[in-house]
Amino acid sequence: MFPSRAVRRPDRSAPQAHGVPGRLVALLAVASGMTVANLYYAQPLLSALSEVFRISTATAGTLITLTQIGYVLGMVFLVPLGDRLEKRGLVSVLLTVTALALVVAGLAPNFPVLLAAALVSGGTSVVAQILVPFAASLAPDHARGRVVGRVMSGLLTGILLSRTLSSLVSDVAGWRVVFLGSAVLMAVLTVALRAALPRHAPTTSVPYHHVLRSTVQLVRTHPVLLRRGLYQAAMFAAFSAFWTTVSFVLTGPRFHYSPVGVGVFALVGAAGAAVAPFAGHWADRGLTRPMTGAAFVVAALSFVLAGVGGHSVVLIAVAAILIDMAVQTTLILGQHTVYALDPGARARLNSAFIAMFFVGGAAGSQLGSSVYHAGGWAALTVLGAVLPLAALVYWAFERPRPSGRAPAGETH
Repeated sequence: MFPSRAVRRPDRSAPQAHGVPGRLVALLAVASGMTVANLYYAQPLLSALSEVFRISTATAGTLITLTQIGYVLGMVFLVPLGDRLEKRGLVSVLLTVTALALVVAGLAPNFPVLLAAALVSGGTSVVAQILVPFAASLAPDHARGRVVGRVMSGLLTGILLSRTLSSLVSDVAGWRVVFLGSAVLMAVLTVALRAALPRHAPTTSVPYHHVLRSTVQLVRTHPVLLRRGLYQAAMFAAFSAFWTTVSFVLTGPRFHYSPVGVGVFALVGAAGAAVAPFAGHWADRGLTRPMTGAAFVVAALSFVLAGVGGHSVVLIAVAAILIDMAVQTTLILGQHTVYALDPGARARLNSAFIAMFFVGGAAGSQLGSSVYHAGGWAALTVLGAVLPLAALVYWAFERPRPSGRAPAGETH
């Protein structure tokens, strides 16, 4: 009996992706993309919301701000619980709360209720940042980068497609259906993940406040964590500056795109997600450092292309794809490096890493908007090129530290 079981198990694992069932990797990728998309659905809806609730567009914009604030709060206070609590149960609870908050958003009778619901849904949508280190924990060491890369491709595709989906759905069925539809998707995800995810025991039993304190201490203990966070903050700032302002160019007098047309244009960025598995493979092969530098160069040159080709939507689209590929490459290489620092603290490491680069993204979005309105598209592309070049300078002057051992594929 036992020998026959030993033979069947390899057969059953044949479709697995590097030690993790392929279906589970696909589910984690889809779940990550669908949950993180909740942060971006409202962006194309601001004009409609300002009319419905009779508020200014500036006031409507606070919806995006509160959603992002909720996400940062979730990164700080909820994601570290991935090391303290059983992960499958934590994911189920957070997704249930997300679904309920989205129902409230879809039925909101006034704008303050919508703001409160956005704050809650933004905070609990950090499920994506619990699932990625979950995937890293399930994968064997030699294939961790590839598995994380595949999951991250789903997450980043969700970011890029969310605006398009929201524009199309709201145009056909109204803005409330966007939130209510996402609530249904979150409920389905809750059931699917509950059934598919294996139980994963906590990696620490220290009290919650110690978990939060240790997250800060990890930044001090591991200089690589801070460095990779700063790298990604610069790259995500450039990414956010581009995608925040390109809609102004496309809807302007040169191209005359409609809001739906801008949403369709965002589809080109999804092509950048194709690089994610390759980035994971480079990480597994120990090419983290050289490919990080290459990504910085590609990002800077992409903004040069976007500036020179500002008269051509095709050249802007090519630049968008290259920017997204570069940002995804450094993100996956960074996560691979960060997860190798302490296998027992991956949720906390991810919390610190993601929080750092989301701060960079928020700053890039605000700065990019200001620069564009002050100096136009040319000034914006200069800003976009400077950010990865600053990261490249920091990268060029890094030297291996004699004390301590760097994680696989990375040097200090």
